[in-house]
Amino acid sequence: MAQAIVQAGKYIGTGIVMGLGALGPALGEGNIGSKAMEAMARQPEMVGTITTRMILADAITETTGLYALLIAFMILLF
Repeated sequence: MAQAIVQAGKYIGTGIVMGLGALGPALGEGNIGSKAMEAMARQPEMVGTITTRMILADAITETTGLYALLIAFMILLF
């Protein structure tokens, strides 16, 4: 019975970690994309530079979601 409670706690914890861990990057990437589109509309001559920086910022933001996935796997496996 105790092992079943521990296993249920692991699944609940993993769900919470992935839920909150996916929320941050989703909001961050949406905000980055939105601001990049505004910047491109205001300064069309800077599209290449803005796009490069937007992709770099998206990659950095996405690492938060990957860290959450790593923690979720660690909760399940250990």
